[in-house]
This record gives sequence, structure tokens and C-alpha cells, in this order.
Amino acid sequence: MSYSGPEFDPPQQRRPRRAPVAVGLAALVPGALLGWVVYEGVGKPGGSDAGRTGGSTTRSAPASASDDAKVPSPTAPALPLKGKVVVVDPGHNPGNFQHTSEINQKVDIGTNWKECDTTGTSTNAGYSEARFTLDVAHRLRTLLERQGATVKLTHDGDRPAWGPCVTRRAQIGNDAHADAAISIHADGAPEGDRGFHVILPASVHAGGADTRPIVASSRTLGERVEKDFAAVTGSAPSNYVGGGTGLDVRKDLGGLNLSTVPKVFIECGNMRDSTDAARLTSGAWRQKAAQGISDGITGFLRGA
Repeated sequence: MSYSGPEFDPPQQRRPRRAPVAVGLAALVPGALLGWVVYEGVGKPGGSDAGRTGGSTTRSAPASASDDAKVPSPTAPALPLKGKVVVVDPGHNPGNFQHTSEINQKVDIGTNWKECDTTGTSTNAGYSEARFTLDVAHRLRTLLERQGATVKLTHDGDRPAWGPCVTRRAQIGNDAHADAAISIHADGAPEGDRGFHVILPASVHAGGADTRPIVASSRTLGERVEKDFAAVTGSAPSNYVGGGTGLDVRKDLGGLNLSTVPKVFIECGNMRDSTDAARLTSGAWRQKAAQGISDGITGFLRGA
């Protein structure tokens, strides 16, 4: 590669000398041009660019420090359930079957006396309801917490391996002043009975139970959960409870009778039916179940 620089400029041909007059004129021309440019740039005497109209360009004002404040800052992730408290009650307990004497103790549920808890049901292959409910509860907690909710479980390995009693499960929701509470279950009906249903509290005013203040709000919660659970999971409402509505009203459940916050139960399917059991034992389907419940609770809490 060759290089051309000041030291290697080719010699220039000598030009003939110009007349003095021509040289003088040539010197004057650049000066005149420079004066005209300055004149036009600064503006005619007595005037300014800001006052010109009719095609002249107005200069922009210099940027000020306050302009930086107009730049939008990155928005924080939406947390629609921030400040809301949800209590999730995984039905039964995997260790209940080893503590029959404790769970058989009778407790007052307002309308009558009932066992502290039960073992729950299972699929014909032995997958227990207690394992199912705890798994869905964990998935549901994650989904709700991602939206900013404070989630409390009635049990999660932080107590003896049985219970708690149904009375205590209700009390946990009451003490938390929950904005919504849900108890997760799966049914143990005969083969051929399939589908899910949501259980709503009846109007009860007996003994230590008074559901009258929460009946309406619990129904709204239940209707929303029923709708979204069906939409997300693709499951049909129960063909043996609720007359095809997916809703059932009961007054014999201590977890509902003793609640002072909006609360429902959901029976996610029938563990004794082979079609439902195939869904309940699928991790992918349990994630859908948790999503459907989460969507219902979110819609309820946001008033949608």
C-alpha cells in the first residue's frame, strides 16, 4: 500500500502571476461572503429569529434539566393482589391414617358434633386425596404469591402429622382476616360419577356458627371459581351433585359453618372414577387445576 502525505505531495506546476487588481478582488470576495453569512445568521439589526414569520425557521429553546423528569421510568410488575390475604386449606393430612384416635375426636361445628378430621379418599391405585390436595395447594400458593397476595396454608409440614381439626382450619382463616379462603378436596364417589363441584356455605345460625354475614360473598367467590376452573381445566361440572351447575350448598361442614370470612370448598374430581383419576394423578392437570382456582380467586378479589 502506498502512502501520500505532505512529504510526498507531487510537485505542482508553476502558474503565471496574476495582475494586482485580480488578486485584490479575489481577496475581497471571501470577506464579503463571510459578512453576509454572519448577517443572516444573527439577524437583521433591530430584529430576531423569534420574531420572524412567513417561512423563517424558529430556533428551539435549549433543553433544561427538568426535561429529564419527562422521560418515563420503567414500570414495576403489576401485583393485582398486593395487600390481599388468601388462606388455602389442603383437605386432610397425609399422616391422618396413622392417628385415627386423634382425628376421631368429636368437635362442635355449630349445627352438630363431628370428627376432628378424616383420612380422606384415594384413587384405586392408592394415590391419596391428602397428597393431591397438598400438591395443588403448593401450586396455588405460588400462583397467588406471584400476583402479590399473602398466602397462608392451614398445614404444610409445620405441625404434627395429622389434622388440624376442622374447627382449627376455620379459625386460621378467621385469625388471618382473609379476604378469601378455599379448602381443596377430591371426592370418593362410585365409578361413573365424575366432574368437579364447588361447595358453598348455607345460611347457618346455630351454636357457635353464624354464616349469615358471609353467605353472599362466599357464593360470589364460589361462582367465580366454578367458572374459571371449568374454563382452564376443561373439566365438566359434576354429573352427580349440583344438578349440572357445579355448585352445592351444605350446612354440615365445620370448615364453612365456623368461617367468618368468604370461604368455599372445591371437590376437584372423583378419585374413584377412572376418567377423573387419570386427571387427578397428572401433574400437568394439577397445574391447570391450581391455575383455574387462582383465576377464580383473583377475579373475586378484584371484583371482576
